[in-house]
Amino acid sequence: MRHRILGGTGTSVSEYALGAMMFGAMGNTDHDESVRMIHTALDAGVNLVDTADVYSAGESEEIVGKALKGRRDDVVLATKFGLPMGSDPNRRGGSARWIRQAVEDSLRRLDTDHIDLYQMHRPDPRTDLDETLGTLSDLVRAGKIRAFGGSFFAPEEIVEAQWTAERRGHHRFRTEQPPYSILTRGVEERVLPTAQRYGMGVLTFSPLNSGWLSGRADPTASHRNAGIGARVFDLSQPGVRAKADAVQKLTALAAEAGLPLAHLAIAFVRAHPAVTSVLIGPRRPEQLADLLAGADVELDGDLLDRIDAIVPPGTDVNPGDLYIDPTPALTDKRLRRR
Repeated sequence: MRHRILGGTGTSVSEYALGAMMFGAMGNTDHDESVRMIHTALDAGVNLVDTADVYSAGESEEIVGKALKGRRDDVVLATKFGLPMGSDPNRRGGSARWIRQAVEDSLRRLDTDHIDLYQMHRPDPRTDLDETLGTLSDLVRAGKIRAFGGSFFAPEEIVEAQWTAERRGHHRFRTEQPPYSILTRGVEERVLPTAQRYGMGVLTFSPLNSGWLSGRADPTASHRNAGIGARVFDLSQPGVRAKADAVQKLTALAAEAGLPLAHLAIAFVRAHPAVTSVLIGPRRPEQLADLLAGADVELDGDLLDRIDAIVPPGTDVNPGDLYIDPTPALTDKRLRRR
C-alpha cells in the first residue's frame, strides 16, 4: 500500500482510506464483523479511517472506536461534523456552540483523546467563517484535533476559507473531500485545481458512484436504490440512461484491459495528481477483499485516454447525480426576495 503526504501536514496516509459510512444501521449492523473488516483493512496497509458523527447517528464512530483499541497510534483517524444530529437546529452547522459540543461527542464515541483530521461535512452559509475557523483553530491548539478540512466545498468556498484564515490569523483547511469517479468528473474543472493551488490534501469519496462502477450486473439493483438516492437509479431520467450507457462501455473497456470494473474505477481516481487518498466504503467482508485486491492497479496513458473518450474530462454524466443540488440558489423559491 503506497502512501502520500496529507495536505502539507507531514502526515503520511495510505492511498486507500477506509470509509466507515456503511458500518452501523446504515449498512452492516453486525458490530463484530465491522470491527474485523476494519482490522483487515489495517492489516493490508490502510492507515486512514474516515467516519462522521451523522453516520448511523454516531454508531459508526462507536464501531470505529472499538476497532482501534490497541491500534490507535497506528491510525490516522478522520471524522466529520456539521450535518444535522437530530431535530434541534443548533445541533448542526459550523457555529462555535455546536462544534465544541460535536467534537466532545465524537471523541467520546471514538474513545480517543484526539482526532487527526476533523472535517466540516458541508459548508454552513448561516455561520461566519471567521467563527468556524477560529473555533477549529482553538481545538488544534487544545490538542483535541490535529488538523481540519472541508467536504463538498465549491471552489469559491475553498478560496474564501483560505483567505479568511490568512487574514484573521487562523489555522486553515488542510483537506477537501469531494465526490469523484469516472462518472462524476466535474470536480476536475475547478475543485481539484483549487485544492492543488492551496496545497490541500484531497480525500475523494464514492469512486464506484454508489455501485454503478462496482461491476454488478444490474447497478440499479443497489441497496441504495431507495429514499433520497433513488433518483440516481431511475432509468426514466435521461441522465441516468446516459450513465447506464457509459457504464456499458466502461465495462467492455475493463474486460479488454483484463481488469474488474471496480479496480479500473478506483485506479482512475488514484491517477489524478491532486488526489491524496481514495475512500472505499465496503459493507461486507467480500467487498472489502475485492477492493483491496486492486490496490496496486495502475492505468497507462492509453487506457486513461480511452476513458476520456467515453466520459470527457470535467464532465458529470448525469447532472442530477449528486445528492446536493448544484443549481443556482434562486431555483429554491424560499430564497427569493418577497
